[in-house]
Amino acid sequence: MASGTNALAGVGQDQFLQLLIAQLKNQDPLDPVSNQDFIQQLATLNTVSGIQSLNTNFSEMLKLQQITQGADLVGKTIEYTLTGEPAKTGKVTSVQAQDGKFLLQVGSDQVLLDQINSVK
Repeated sequence: MASGTNALAGVGQDQFLQLLIAQLKNQDPLDPVSNQDFIQQLATLNTVSGIQSLNTNFSEMLKLQQITQGADLVGKTIEYTLTGEPAKTGKVTSVQAQDGKFLLQVGSDQVLLDQINSVK
């Protein structure tokens, strides 16, 4: 079953239901899908659905954590390194979300959370 679950990892809930309905419609009437196989497929559907829900919740929790981290840094002095530049120090004046990432405004620089070296 593990390999079957891995194969279904990229299949959405709607696609899974379409496959299941097609399987039921096209099954051999003299050798129908067993109850155990049907229950196993429904359990797999529930697992896929649960994983999708969990991923959504983790994503939202991560966003909240990043917003909180960024807001906590407003007014504080940080040391940061922008790509290809030496380390700089400055005071965080604001935080904003852009393209799913949180940027801190430090003077004229926009700093990502992962570019921070230290908080002073």
